[in-house]
Amino acid sequence: MIISTTPNLETHRITRYHGIVTGEAILGANIFRDLFAAVRDVVGGRSAAYEQELAKARKTALSEMQDAAREMGAGAVVGVDLDYEVINNMLMVTASGTAVDIVAV
Repeated sequence: MIISTTPNLETHRITRYHGIVTGEAILGANIFRDLFAAVRDVVGGRSAAYEQELAKARKTALSEMQDAAREMGAGAVVGVDLDYEVINNMLMVTASGTAVDIVAV
């Protein structure tokens, strides 16, 4: 499945819009405690463990969004946006976009 942050795909034509699809992932407070316990990973002000957890959350959110698009029968998701929010000591990663059908041009 093609996933793009752009509203169009140069090599494909959009033939149908299915609607908005989303995916979410939340990192709980215990993850932050575990990450800060691994401060030894911090090099130059960056925490490799924290970055890995963020990457995992982003992949989960994108995967859930793709699954929602597949359930609609879509072949691609365009206009994808990633958002990061902190709510009550938890980090939420949200992916959203528009599920579409496409054909190669």
